[in-house]
Amino acid sequence: MEENRSVTNASISPAVRAMLEQEAKRVTPARIIYLMLAIAILIFSAIQSELDAGELLQGSRNMTEYISRYFPPDFSHWRLYVEEMIETISMAIWGTLLAAIISVPLSLLASDNICPAWVVFPVRCLLDAMRAINEVVFALIFVVAVGLGSFAGVLALFVHTSGILAKLLSEAIEAIDPAPVEGIRATGANQLQEILFGIMPQVLPLWVSFTLYLFEANVRSASVLGIVGAGGIGVSLYQSFRSFEYTQVCTILIILTTSVAVIDMISSKLRQKLI
Repeated sequence: MEENRSVTNASISPAVRAMLEQEAKRVTPARIIYLMLAIAILIFSAIQSELDAGELLQGSRNMTEYISRYFPPDFSHWRLYVEEMIETISMAIWGTLLAAIISVPLSLLASDNICPAWVVFPVRCLLDAMRAINEVVFALIFVVAVGLGSFAGVLALFVHTSGILAKLLSEAIEAIDPAPVEGIRATGANQLQEILFGIMPQVLPLWVSFTLYLFEANVRSASVLGIVGAGGIGVSLYQSFRSFEYTQVCTILIILTTSVAVIDMISSKLRQKLI
């Protein structure tokens, strides 16, 4: 028996033996503890969130009846909704554009391979605050500052999107290949030239991709800001809900979904050409 086992072990190639040893190392007491901890967190979160599949099944009949009230959609005010959708898209365009501009210097200041820790830490705290606070909360603040209308929505999208985009871009900057930067530095270039010719060309495709994706997200977000008076199609959406005009709500949702789908298609084409 021992001889057969030794012959079998001898017939296993070194590559296979290394793979088997690696597989054996993956199951460790520490990983088992982490798995049990993750399961415990999921169970606790389910209890805190009051997840109840039975309640969902019991309410499915009411949900079906409620959704049936949305049909057929009422297109009598479609011109107004299209105008407000254009306003919503315009808000998203300017909010995203301003964020794309300001995110570049913010991302550089938040990258620990570019700036010292005493600069990186406060900038990252600022970005955390910009991301943590929802656009609706920012919209409420700016409505008080500049009044009702689309401008408050643009500012809300600008601040929130800047935090997200700067964070993503700073992580991309920290993961760049240092060789091109060192090569440019060896020619006697200053730090600004290192950033322009060594760092930005590496992260520019990601910057474009992130910006286009966040623009799509901002169109959806801008459609909600009207609830707090920040302009866009959200105003009509909120009023239709409050007046129980569900067929008009359906029309608004159709226009919103179609707009997002068209923007997604255009963004995909732009990504293919620019990246």
